[in-house]
Amino acid sequence: MAEIRNYTMNFGPQHPAAHGVLRLVLELDGEVIERADPHIGLLHRGTEKLAENRTFLQSVPYMDRLDYVSMMANEHAYVMAIEKLLKLEVPERAQYIRVMFDEITRLLNHLLWLGAHALDVGAMTVFLYAFREREDLFDMYEAVSGARMHAAYYRPGGVYRDLPEQMPQYQENNFRSKSDTKALNENRQGSVLDFIEDFTNRFPAYVDEYETLLTDNRIWKQRTVGIGVVSPERALALGLTGPMLRGSGVEWDLRKKQPYEVYDKVDFDIPVGVNGDSYDRYLVRVEEMRQSNRIIKQCIDWLRKNPGPVISADHKITPPAREGMKHDMEALIHHFKLFTEGFHVPAGEAYVGIEHPKGEFGIYLVSDGANKPYRLKIRAPGFAHLSALDEMTRGHMIADLVAVIGTQDIVFGEIDR
Repeated sequence: MAEIRNYTMNFGPQHPAAHGVLRLVLELDGEVIERADPHIGLLHRGTEKLAENRTFLQSVPYMDRLDYVSMMANEHAYVMAIEKLLKLEVPERAQYIRVMFDEITRLLNHLLWLGAHALDVGAMTVFLYAFREREDLFDMYEAVSGARMHAAYYRPGGVYRDLPEQMPQYQENNFRSKSDTKALNENRQGSVLDFIEDFTNRFPAYVDEYETLLTDNRIWKQRTVGIGVVSPERALALGLTGPMLRGSGVEWDLRKKQPYEVYDKVDFDIPVGVNGDSYDRYLVRVEEMRQSNRIIKQCIDWLRKNPGPVISADHKITPPAREGMKHDMEALIHHFKLFTEGFHVPAGEAYVGIEHPKGEFGIYLVSDGANKPYRLKIRAPGFAHLSALDEMTRGHMIADLVAVIGTQDIVFGEIDR
């Protein structure tokens, strides 16, 4: 008989499934995982420390770069924590815009997760399909904020500006004929809301396409059914949230259980899994995309009927209109003070958790009354999920480890914050 001995192997540090730099030290018995030890910190950004040296407003763009697949969702928790300390009222229109863009962000996140997870376990086509839809969603980001990814669109007191009345158009060039340009611009003739509405009408058919490729695909099921099983009790004990928790059969969604903004005014369902395996988590996230589409449609209907302000009128916190700044001395002073010194937040502490695409994303903010945070602590969902990796992969093969990393939907910006 050949001698069998356990050996230790490095998995990573660079690994496409992790969207970042994950190093796992694996203890293997042949090809079976006995232990998986995650080593983090290879992408460390120091966001929490940097925030202590920036005004409250200057830290908003840092939030985009935490989980860089769910940009506006990160901003949302941060600005809500500031608003909680300031006891600042946010106009209802701004709340609907935020909810709509939170759900657009959820689609962006789940599409990248779906494409990358499928690619990791050997399915190529879904990746290309998912990125086709992400293009349209990035165009929505770009139309309202000017940036395709790191938007910095949410501000304490509301959002940076109202939804534009004109959607940017493709231009004819040497590589694109007149007829091609016309076809590309067909659904861009109206406002941003018209473009988003057109997308929500098309999107359910796209989700059907992903499901046709994967849901009953026998290879997909062989790679995900029974892999990385977490019982409801263990999921709660390990601190799992979001689709990781709902996939195990726990119906917990902050949008329903602790509603914020206008989530109590929109109608949607919470998808829940049964077996707590990678396949159930896949089904939960796919159904979440359909539910997000429903929420976006309801927000569009409300926003069409209800014009109004999109940011607080308190110019100690929010900048005055640029037009007013040109001829009103007081507005100019407010503008100057706001962008040099920033606003002072009353001393105190606040925690705000939101239903981020990956789970509960929380911001714990401590203020000592200055214009900068005294302390900022980020509760990243991926951090708790990664810590459960060892338990989820024990007894599985190395190939299954890749499927488990995929099902956890890990992005390292928020883990190595």
